Amino acid sequence: MTALISLSVTKGRLAAWLDRLSGSAISKRASFQKEVEEFPMQRPNSRPRPEDAPRHPVPTAVRRPLPEAIAHAEARSFLRPALLLLSGLGIAALALAAPAKAQDAASETVITSHGYSYFGNLDYPADYAHLAYVNPDAPKGGEISIGATGTFDSLNPYSRKGRAGALTTILYDSLLETTADSVGQYYCLVCESLEYPESRDWVIFHMRPEAVFPDGSPVTAADVVYSHTLFVTQGLPSYAQAVSEMVTSAEALDDYTVKFTFNPELSKRSRVETVGSTPIFQKSWFEADPENRRLDEPRMEVAPGSGPYQLDSYEVNRRLVYTRRDDYWGKDLPFNRGRHNYDRIRVEYFSDQTTSFEAFKAGEYTLKVESDPKQWSTGYEFPKVASGAVQLEEVPDGSPPNPTGFVFNLARPQLADKRVREALTLAFNFEWSNESLLFGLYSPRSSFVEGTPVEAMGLPEGAEKAFLESLGDVVPEELMTQEPWQMHESDPARLGDRGNLRRASALLGEAGWEVGSDGLRRNAAGETLKVNMLIPSNIQTSVEGMQETFVQNLRQIGVDASYEKIDPSQYTLRRRDRDYDMLYSTQYGAFLSTGGGLTQMYGSKEAEFSLFNPAGLASPLVDAILKASFEATSQEETDVALMALDRALRYEFFIVPTGYIADYWVAYFDMYRHPAPEKMPPYDLGYLDFWWIDQEAAAQLKASGALR
Repeated sequence: MTALISLSVTKGRLAAWLDRLSGSAISKRASFQKEVEEFPMQRPNSRPRPEDAPRHPVPTAVRRPLPEAIAHAEARSFLRPALLLLSGLGIAALALAAPAKAQDAASETVITSHGYSYFGNLDYPADYAHLAYVNPDAPKGGEISIGATGTFDSLNPYSRKGRAGALTTILYDSLLETTADSVGQYYCLVCESLEYPESRDWVIFHMRPEAVFPDGSPVTAADVVYSHTLFVTQGLPSYAQAVSEMVTSAEALDDYTVKFTFNPELSKRSRVETVGSTPIFQKSWFEADPENRRLDEPRMEVAPGSGPYQLDSYEVNRRLVYTRRDDYWGKDLPFNRGRHNYDRIRVEYFSDQTTSFEAFKAGEYTLKVESDPKQWSTGYEFPKVASGAVQLEEVPDGSPPNPTGFVFNLARPQLADKRVREALTLAFNFEWSNESLLFGLYSPRSSFVEGTPVEAMGLPEGAEKAFLESLGDVVPEELMTQEPWQMHESDPARLGDRGNLRRASALLGEAGWEVGSDGLRRNAAGETLKVNMLIPSNIQTSVEGMQETFVQNLRQIGVDASYEKIDPSQYTLRRRDRDYDMLYSTQYGAFLSTGGGLTQMYGSKEAEFSLFNPAGLASPLVDAILKASFEATSQEETDVALMALDRALRYEFFIVPTGYIADYWVAYFDMYRHPAPEKMPPYDLGYLDFWWIDQEAAAQLKASGALR
């Protein structure tokens, strides 16, 4: 028996938001890979970063956080899996997808489809020809080159140890993959169909027999099960713990059919997309040398994958080169038409941002996603820009802002009192930083979901008030009687805003930190209020300037404040070990739906060891809201829970927001082409995914001497 599922369009603020977004998706990072390496590349953006594989299943949407010295190379289509947990926010009816339903022996409705979303909506029908935002006739060929700063000492992106080389995840396919123009929608890649009951208690993937590894051996259900087991037994603890509890069994029913069974006592959220988005490794390769080929150890040997690219060569700390596989099994799939257009992807490494920028000007690499506002405003006045050889483009980014900022390490005793954290926050002058360091290009941020329908505003009322009341005593009275926290305003003409510094001093006095004869604040035990900020040496000057001036203001109010600049490798180790008082971080993510990934960022259970919760936030209030959100049965109920979550996170006060911009800043040699602006997906710049090279233009650049 077959049937169509009809969906009602979400009402109210969400419907207005979806209308504005035209049903598009927000890209996410998935967390079975190691945590984000802060600052190694040129530019922040809302997509998976080349130096870190997607993180599964953390939902993180970003709209241009403050400069991070990252060129988040747009590897969204390659970084398997780029998980979207914003399921159910698209407005297309499932009639487009028309999945079939059948009745099993137990009379449970089973859905068979070419894709998956939690609420059932799929924008692309089963017979789609190609993704809407690509050029299906894009020419293949040429090389794209991008820059990175810092170092790498591993080719295994899934280990907590070492610093993996950029883009080391583009080798791997997964059963399901997301698109850049839909919300929480997953389409078959290595699988050709999937089936699951409405209970989501299990899922069966029917795999494509044509999928093969580079040596020609088939990608089988045994490889899928083995990959899942690797991540559970050798993956990051926060991911392994969550998934091992969620998945009760993984079994190969035959060579090309794999079944996952889920714990019915846990939330139905994130089940299918979690197992479907796991990178698929070649079982035989790992088993050939199990002692040296581990997922949790760094290594300079690459595990073969079935993806569109393979590692061609590398020089440690200098470059990596990837080449497109002519024999890639999936190149003719509708999902891949118009994608993977470069023959070569080259990543050049540099010691710092200055050296990297000079190399770009010289043509040592040819595309740069800029993140430094000073550089963007004043640095691109060189001859190749004037001649048109280098093009500058601002591309809108439709993602909600990432909650980027200075994170407090809540395990530090001196930062345990929220009054202290509020006082330290008052010493940060965003307006001065924006005008003096950031060329006025940033907007302030207070909410974890700024500008979205689930942003908490005013006092709780209606459904949100009822939701919070249903949680009982875990909800503090002030959450119900006070408006959500808002970032303070400061004098843009004066770094040390006197009014804010006076308020900060009063709060510190209330918290028991009094000023001594030496001008430093001490507690009753005579200990100074010591706050050390950690930054890597390859950080951009804009971010370093913010930290330096923040420290200056903290010293004015008697805080024993300092910032420590160390090499990227040491920074990575200390960040993973939480050996800091404060640090500038992009680890936390915005959210428009719920799922297990939220607990990795904001939940107590994983707080002690999760690499995606740098503050170590462990809040019974937040836990109660997360748990209730998992039980939501509609998008409206989910909206209410997430609005309460935003309110609660702001109440906990563990991050000093540092603002955002709404556009990508892209500089490139005039040979790259991308779809027309009206066809560009709102949530993916996609320069490694669906851009291409105009070979005639490239030849002209070389003939003119503008390009080597």
